[in-house]
Amino acid sequence: MQKIIILGSSNALPTQESENTHMVFVGRERMVLVDAPGGNSILRLEQAGLDFNNMTDIIVTHFHPDHTLGIPSLLMDMWLLGRKRPLNIYGLTYTLERVKAFLDLYDWSGWPGLFPIVFYPILADEMSLVLDCSDFTIHASPVHHVIPNIGLRTQFKQSHKTFSYSCDTEPCNEVVRLSAGADILIHEAAGEFIGHSSAKQAGEIARKAKVGKLYLIHYATGKYAKGDLVAEARTAFPGEVALAKDFMALDFS
Repeated sequence: MQKIIILGSSNALPTQESENTHMVFVGRERMVLVDAPGGNSILRLEQAGLDFNNMTDIIVTHFHPDHTLGIPSLLMDMWLLGRKRPLNIYGLTYTLERVKAFLDLYDWSGWPGLFPIVFYPILADEMSLVLDCSDFTIHASPVHHVIPNIGLRTQFKQSHKTFSYSCDTEPCNEVVRLSAGADILIHEAAGEFIGHSSAKQAGEIARKAKVGKLYLIHYATGKYAKGDLVAEARTAFPGEVALAKDFMALDFS
């Protein structure tokens, strides 16, 4: 089965019900983690029924704590649990430089027997190729956040279905082009303020991109939740709208 599993759907404030936004792309040969907040990524994978040893790649969208704080502990946990398989990490040069500096604070290069880790910079251009394998092709485009950031477009090769993810961004034409004609768009809905989008604005992007279905993510959850985000998005997008939820699986077989 080729699928995407939402490991967290909350904005920067996690709650008992929802972890910070991150997800995993699961194919037959590759398993790609997108961001690693907090310190429990292995636990989240286990709760989703996934083996961390099958993880082949990590895409780091941008260097904010709610997207990167868990990277050192994830690598350490996999090392302590005996991982030997190499791991690829992708991100903008700006992002990777900071991830490496973060890891250097933990003297990670001195961890004895650490599995190979290879960093691959992503060009800061629209539709830059991130990964092309037998399971899927992943492209990235810069989006409009308060620091350099990328959204993603993934085409699953078996089904030819397409998925796009806005990541944290203000409404922008880059996301419209990145998502054009996608079967599913997952768009953030943190609110209408600098670097972010409201649910209505997400609906407007989905309408302009002519996507099949819109899922809202990176929204306030639990005690911080406000309003009916799905109803708000529907005022701008005539298609199907839903909230992304922790451990929701989207089948792309």
